[in-house]
Amino acid sequence: MAQKFTGTQKAAILIMQAGKEKAATVLRALREQEVAEIMAEVARLHHLEVSEIEEVLSEFSEIHTARAHVAQGGYSTARELLEASFGGTKADEILDNLGVTMVAAPFEFLRRADTRQVLTYLQDEHPQTIALVLAHMHPDAGAMVLSSLPEESQRDVALRIAKMDRTSPEVIEQVEAILERKLSTVIQQSDFAQAGGLQTLVDILNSSDRTTERLILEGLEQQDGELADEVRNRMFVFEDIQNLDDRSIQLVLRAVDAKELSVALKGVDQKVRNKVMKNMSERAAANLAEEIQLLGPIKLKTVEEAQNAVVRIIRTLEESGQIDMARGNDELVV
Repeated sequence: MAQKFTGTQKAAILIMQAGKEKAATVLRALREQEVAEIMAEVARLHHLEVSEIEEVLSEFSEIHTARAHVAQGGYSTARELLEASFGGTKADEILDNLGVTMVAAPFEFLRRADTRQVLTYLQDEHPQTIALVLAHMHPDAGAMVLSSLPEESQRDVALRIAKMDRTSPEVIEQVEAILERKLSTVIQQSDFAQAGGLQTLVDILNSSDRTTERLILEGLEQQDGELADEVRNRMFVFEDIQNLDDRSIQLVLRAVDAKELSVALKGVDQKVRNKVMKNMSERAAANLAEEIQLLGPIKLKTVEEAQNAVVRIIRTLEESGQIDMARGNDELVV
């Protein structure tokens, strides 16, 4: 039934069912032309049957599930999981709609390889080769390999990952050929593959232990201070302040300028604002709320600058050992 709708119409139906906040988040991620086309369909679509809506939502759910399976385990794993849920014919149909083919993603075999074996084969390779392979590994596995390298190699490889953009298929094939001989695995690459970049490095560092993180950031600072600052900003954004404990927030509040804090809290999620105000006296919280209200409309750039200033203070407090930005993988010593 959903096949009667075009892709744009399906997107419009999905947007209408998502609710205002989620719909706005999705639309902000699209190009202006795409937003215009989708909203035009929203305006045109009337009197939809419940069964039609359910069919479109079901198709979206299936494709979303398929994408997740492909990302986690590649084509073969995705098809096995989908076949177990929907049957072989439906699984093929979902993957066809998704546009997924049997061609494997670069270094897909690394998802199944033992991380210690990968480290053994990589540790003597050129830093650029190591960076290329780590950029295609799961962040947890990449973090394990990176933290096991010598300190100087860690910094060099981290810098190369951060600055990596697109890699030609010829280069990927050469690297894969080396691992093919060592791991007896064959992977084909038919198009340019994008991997690496800042976010890849951030994901790896977020999965690393504190010592590895500090060593790499110090190395980045020496070679490219601006890049190091950008990595730090991505690792802890202003909204993450709600994940700090009350004592840490109180320390931050003592160090932050009240005017700058009011600007930083302008337009943020109410949960973030409530977390901050909860750690203030009633009078101080009331004054802050009033100050935010009196600001009126304010440029996004100004808000982001104020938020970055607060984040820098938080980073400084953490580096001095006054606060602890605990992670999910941090272990406690009893």
